[in-house]
Amino acid sequence: MVVLVAGAAAKEAAFTLAPLPYAYDALEPHIDTLTMQLHHDKHHQAYTDKFNEALDRLEAEAVLVVGPNTTAESILRSFRSLAFPSDHLATAVRNHGGGYVNHNMFWHVMTPGGSNSPQGDLAFAISHQFGSLEEFKKQFSAAAASVFGSGWAWLVVEPASGDLKIVATPNQDSPLMAGQQPVLCLDVWEHAYYLLRHNRRPDYIQAWWNVVNWGAQDVVQQYYEDARSQTAADPSQVATEAVVLL
Repeated sequence: MVVLVAGAAAKEAAFTLAPLPYAYDALEPHIDTLTMQLHHDKHHQAYTDKFNEALDRLEAEAVLVVGPNTTAESILRSFRSLAFPSDHLATAVRNHGGGYVNHNMFWHVMTPGGSNSPQGDLAFAISHQFGSLEEFKKQFSAAAASVFGSGWAWLVVEPASGDLKIVATPNQDSPLMAGQQPVLCLDVWEHAYYLLRHNRRPDYIQAWWNVVNWGAQDVVQQYYEDARSQTAADPSQVATEAVVLL
């Protein structure tokens, strides 16, 4: 059995869908109102419900116990250590847990009107790693456009080096499952853009840069600082905190 430690006696945990941090129409004209309604209220809600169902089944199978303060992110970080009783349950956690966590981040890396550019340490790291913000955006956009079928583009912090890296993942796979710490993400599933952009994914990607939350409340900067703190921590301490094998 795997216990995801929460600092208190383990009990059943349910993850809930938080409301959007802005109105459905707040990202117009770049992302349309109906897409935001369906994407959040239908797609994200379905990932939330099915993730909870999968966790209930894993607890019933005595595979894991989720503590009251356990995060969905910690479950994904521990994904490879879980002794799933079937491929079906592993796929359910991978897909629906990833869908739940990925979208939680996606809503917050956007803001009405966007913001001009990254600040502080993140701005320096992007310039150092990619040469300039414009070059980073070019490479990130290319990665997003090249995803075959459904998936995501990410800016992550590599666990070993602490360097920034652009990666793409298929379906709802999260970089957390590979030990990478996400800083920025873009959903390129068709349900994220098809109502407005139809099959023109590059147009959606270009429009998305207009709503990226670089500066408002320092959201992306905070993700970067959190990612660096994760990679700077001693790996054995992180593992002990997240997963206890019984």
